Amino acid sequence: MYLNTTVKIPEIKGKIIFKKKSGTTYVQYQYGSEYKSERKYAVPLRVIVGKKSEDDPSLMIPNEKFQIYFPDVELPDELPFAYRSCCLKIGTCVIIRKVLDEYRLQQMLKKLFGDDTGLILDLIAYLIIEEENAGQYYPDFAFTHPLFSEKMTIYSDSKVSRLLNSISKDQCISFLDDWNKNRDHRSRIYISYDSTNKNCDAGDIDIVEYGKAKDDKGLPVFNLSIAMDKTNRVPLFYEEYPGSVTDVSQFTFMVDKVIEYNYKKIGFILDRGYFSKDNIRYIDENDYTFIIMCKGRRSLVSSLVLDNQGSFETKRDAAIRAYKVYGTTVMARLYEDDTKDRYFHIYYNPSKQAGERELLEQRIEKLRQFMDKRVGKEEKFGKAYQDYFHLHYSRKGVFLGADERADVIEEQLRLCGYFCIITSEKMTASQALIQYKGRDISEKLFRSDKTFIGSRSERIQSSRSMSSKIFIEFVALIVRNRIYNLLKEQMIRMESKQKYMTVPAAIRELEKIEMVRRNGGRYKLDHAVREEPDDGEEEIN
Repeated sequence: MYLNTTVKIPEIKGKIIFKKKSGTTYVQYQYGSEYKSERKYAVPLRVIVGKKSEDDPSLMIPNEKFQIYFPDVELPDELPFAYRSCCLKIGTCVIIRKVLDEYRLQQMLKKLFGDDTGLILDLIAYLIIEEENAGQYYPDFAFTHPLFSEKMTIYSDSKVSRLLNSISKDQCISFLDDWNKNRDHRSRIYISYDSTNKNCDAGDIDIVEYGKAKDDKGLPVFNLSIAMDKTNRVPLFYEEYPGSVTDVSQFTFMVDKVIEYNYKKIGFILDRGYFSKDNIRYIDENDYTFIIMCKGRRSLVSSLVLDNQGSFETKRDAAIRAYKVYGTTVMARLYEDDTKDRYFHIYYNPSKQAGERELLEQRIEKLRQFMDKRVGKEEKFGKAYQDYFHLHYSRKGVFLGADERADVIEEQLRLCGYFCIITSEKMTASQALIQYKGRDISEKLFRSDKTFIGSRSERIQSSRSMSSKIFIEFVALIVRNRIYNLLKEQMIRMESKQKYMTVPAAIRELEKIEMVRRNGGRYKLDHAVREEPDDGEEEIN
């Protein structure tokens, strides 16, 4: 992240190197060297600390690394008061302040961050309103919005950078402790737990590793997971962990964290990515319950689906009208040495059956076409081909052709349109589906994280900055999710679904509420926000 300021290029003989790329001259600092014994020479260790100013060749625009290697160089923290618009957009900021007061977030942050609390709250508002997380654009946001910082001070992006480098892991953990301490620990709640990973090619972040990326671009990744109280629709905590760690293995650590936060009556709502014998046993050992999705074509449930096929798909008492599916419940063991009977809720979706069958037919046809082009060649095929075809070879290993495994394909076609939800406690098929569908909130939360607050890329260059930015984004998600829930509750009360009741649309409308400063005086409301004009005029200093 490059800062919105310029400094003198350091004069250190032999240590400052300039490299021009795509019309930009980058400033590198050589901070050491590493001796390569196999090559018998030393390799210089360099880092980019900024880029040359186009206006003055003696100046440079620094980045975060500059502050690490040149900490004695002073950078401006505050921008002048004149650097503020005479028209402030106040609508969304008023709503954000209301949510902060409702959750007492400002007091919780003040206890940990002191004078920096105002800037942190401003960054939270910036993330929500602008759907952007690049620190260098924050001053532009502050120019046209009221701020939480004392005297509405507009800080420079260099101050934002220093703030991110100053937030410690202990402060983030303390906030999560306080936040979860205020939750209801006595009532029964369901926790929806989900994770995602983000591509990253920054070289100085410890937890960035190569792993199984969901959006695989050949880059190393880090993982981010969020636990959501689905019952009360509130984010509880988050975890960041190395990209090479799988979701299945990380799950037990999340359960430990739930125990540490002293939650008692807990049920976990999980997707199939967390399904493993060890995880099920760990939940049982801690006397928690679970709801897990499983596809109908998985070997675990396919036999149950086939055994019950035709027994419920047209029965009206099996219809779950809200989701346009049919469901039934049977009891079985999850694995051979399982000590408990589980509840398998089998569902049939007639509208999805045709689509799934079409996709299966297309896949088989593509596999066939690929093999037909390789007849007469010495070619080997993977498991995907062997699952659906009998492959024929000559004695010399030449591929002769393939026949469909009709029994396998017919069984797969029969399973199209079916899926299963497994629960550890007794409930109806309808109850299980409603509970599982509630996890859509956590999935929307991830879309909020990646899309609505602009964090598809973290735009940082150090582990500490990344941890700090994720922390601020999590607090922003708490606020934004509350706004989302309030809008959803209002939509339920309305007779028709309105497009403007989404969070982005609501923010666009709220941003139209403005206060104007005339003749250098106080800011006053520019126009009425309701049809009936209010007596008097609202104002802020």
